[in-house]
Amino acid sequence: MTTTPEAGPTLVLVGHGMVGQRFLEALAARGLTATHRVVVLCEEPRPAYDRVQLTSYFSGRTPEELSLTDTAFLAEHGIEMHLGDPAERIDREARTVTARSGLTLAYDTLVLATGSYPFVPPVPGKDAEGCFVYRTIEDLLAIEEYAKRHATTGAVVGGGLLGLEAAGALKGLGLSTHVVEFAPRLMPVQVDDGGGAALLRTIEEMGLSVHTGVGTQEVLTGDSGAVTGMKLSDGSTLDTDLVVFSAGVRPRDQLAREAGLAVGERGGISVDAQCRTVTDPRVFAIGECALAVDGRVYGLVAPGYEQAETAAAALAADETEERAFTGADLSTKLKLLGVDVASFGDAHGTAEDCLDVVYSDSRAGLYKKLVIGRDGTLLGGILVGDAEAYGTLRALTGSVPPLAPETLVLPAGTGAPAQLGPSALPDEAVICSCHNVTKGTIRGAVTAHSCTSVPEVKKCTRAGTGCGSCVKVLGQIVEAELEASGVEVDKGLCGCFAQTREELYETVLALRIDSYQDLLDRYGREEARGGEGCDICKPAVASIIASLAPAIGAGGHILDGEQAALQETNDHFLANLQKNGSYSVVPRIPGGEISPEKLIVIGEIARDFGLYTKITGGQRIDMFGARVEQLPLIWTRLVDAGFESGHAYGKALRTVKSCVGQTWCRYGVQDSVRMAIDLELRYRGLRAPHKLKSAVSGCARECAEAQSKDFGVIATANGWNLYVGGNGGATPRHADLLAQDLSDAELIRLIDRFLMFYIRTADRLERTSVWLDRIPGGLDHVRDVVVHDSLGICAELESLMAAHVAHYRDEWADTIDDPEKLARFVSFVNAPDTPDPVVAFVPERDQIKPDLPLLTLGLPLRALGPARAGETPFLEGAQR
Repeated sequence: MTTTPEAGPTLVLVGHGMVGQRFLEALAARGLTATHRVVVLCEEPRPAYDRVQLTSYFSGRTPEELSLTDTAFLAEHGIEMHLGDPAERIDREARTVTARSGLTLAYDTLVLATGSYPFVPPVPGKDAEGCFVYRTIEDLLAIEEYAKRHATTGAVVGGGLLGLEAAGALKGLGLSTHVVEFAPRLMPVQVDDGGGAALLRTIEEMGLSVHTGVGTQEVLTGDSGAVTGMKLSDGSTLDTDLVVFSAGVRPRDQLAREAGLAVGERGGISVDAQCRTVTDPRVFAIGECALAVDGRVYGLVAPGYEQAETAAAALAADETEERAFTGADLSTKLKLLGVDVASFGDAHGTAEDCLDVVYSDSRAGLYKKLVIGRDGTLLGGILVGDAEAYGTLRALTGSVPPLAPETLVLPAGTGAPAQLGPSALPDEAVICSCHNVTKGTIRGAVTAHSCTSVPEVKKCTRAGTGCGSCVKVLGQIVEAELEASGVEVDKGLCGCFAQTREELYETVLALRIDSYQDLLDRYGREEARGGEGCDICKPAVASIIASLAPAIGAGGHILDGEQAALQETNDHFLANLQKNGSYSVVPRIPGGEISPEKLIVIGEIARDFGLYTKITGGQRIDMFGARVEQLPLIWTRLVDAGFESGHAYGKALRTVKSCVGQTWCRYGVQDSVRMAIDLELRYRGLRAPHKLKSAVSGCARECAEAQSKDFGVIATANGWNLYVGGNGGATPRHADLLAQDLSDAELIRLIDRFLMFYIRTADRLERTSVWLDRIPGGLDHVRDVVVHDSLGICAELESLMAAHVAHYRDEWADTIDDPEKLARFVSFVNAPDTPDPVVAFVPERDQIKPDLPLLTLGLPLRALGPARAGETPFLEGAQR
């Protein structure tokens, strides 16, 4: 059956991926959906979704949450969508396209957005059971199902962007994971040898096995025809029962070839600067299937979006909008397995006579390279481990930056001058590469279109609605423009409070307010008073009250009364929620010192409750896989053995790491273990805006890595050096030297002051590293306050810390003796009362002994009597 236009010319879009959806939006924005009949043939069983965020499916995002369109948009613009019905034949002479279902559509304009297909190397065994590609949601669903039933080890062929995404997905499914890359380094297109080496070290530290410089020769199979391993080009073999091919993509141009449209020598439908095919002006091609006039097929979403806008503009024939696609910026910013990776401009330094400025810190997994012309022009760069400056540096590409190149790569805390901010960017600098939005356009949204917030600017300009890497810079530009325009910028904590977190802290301290509801009713925004608050201010105020509890007379337990209702999920059960709905148990082990008796207790608990155990980088033993009703049973045994909460679940002090110090090490000059224990016991349970980590090294060799901690201590022959503001997380920062050659008493006094000043002035969820960079005056101001008492508040800071130390009580010890607190530890859907097979991390799991009872509520847990190895504590008549 052939259909003909019902009203106006017919436009048929073949393919509905991210670029196809953007093309539909571009048509709608130009009014073309009102003048054309628009029909879409989509191969997949679902409309367009965010393929860039595909791996987030394994982190809990549903296909619906990844969707880029909805039925309301399609209905509003009269777009006909045919899902699961791809185009199979084009007749250019008759101007028809025929779908798999037999539907034949007559078109006036045909737009091909068929994308690309995964390249699978032609190796023996590539079609075996257990082999997959990584391209669509259906691929992910198939991988997930197979991994659950048949696999313990997975291998990814390809170490590029999608390959590392796939490796992260397999690791998230609990598989031992290998990455095989034929090139000598990972991500060979985006990074150079130095960047690849930094990325390799970081990824291997995560437990992935990486094999570079080797290819896949054969996929090995067993008698059943399923994957059993891989043979590599160096003669070695890998034992694996699941293989994911992610070795690149190829343009999907077969439909165009069969229709007689010109394609490139290496694939791709040849188009002109308006994205019309060079063979037929009635046919357009956009996205990964198109070969642009510069001879390149672009595999990034931003160029695809630009092509979509260009094609829509050509169809609109609006003389006021002259667009041409002749090439695109290949800059990218990614987060792979939690590691920031970015490249921009001439990242590999191909320009003649260019120079490199490189900063590399293999210990921290940092690599930064800028490519500079002889005249000082920034040509490009590579960032691995810390891509915080990506937005600014990419926007400055092609110009001479106002600071010396070495300043731009040195991390904060190394004595470098202040880093460049968005104010240094010219108006023509592109801030959002996904939608080609300049700084000038963003400023115009504020000044000419009266936008007063980032969401409003996003809606007006579309900046920040693509990959999201520009949102931070976008916010800074919007705030600066509002302030320059004389508009008062609302810096309140949230919609409930007009005050900042620091102002709320001062209010709580000065007025001794010990109730969130009281604070909200008295000092909240008028419209919020009498309400229930929000998820931003409730945990923030709970943290303030908890950190000031002894000083303001609040007392009580974190789970008492109103405080319990304010806590986030982890604090709610005094344990870290894991991705499978179970919880982790982390007892405190100060300084890493532990007796044989306590080790035996941990081993017995892990065995009896079937928990996965891991020795952490913070010198503790984590136990994973506990159900919520098991937590009090486990903690009763731990508390009886002398353990206390390690606060791994709270925004509080985690650990104080240490080396063995002068007691054992021949290089040690101070007793680092003793000092680490003293510090951890002093600051345990201290609630803060964010988690706190510390370390004490016994000499300058720095084995405890103290300079990557919120506060770190390094021994000298004359005492202790104190470093502050370090962070070894997603955005690494070396700590700054605050004071040196301190005695024990001087060291503790300065740490007391530093921590309480941070708690007093930091924003919600702000690490000390970010706070130190943000606070006016930076390190110099902090030193003036906590060392030289320039504000005259040090006595108060010391008093607040002394009150915390004097009133500390272990949260778990108090919980297991309180029936009311125990009442919350009941099992729900995310923690069934039978062991979850998903939690089978290690073979020893098969040796789980008891089927543990549900916790019987109403009595302190100690009424159940002591629970020893091999015993199951329960009350007579309790549900089993």
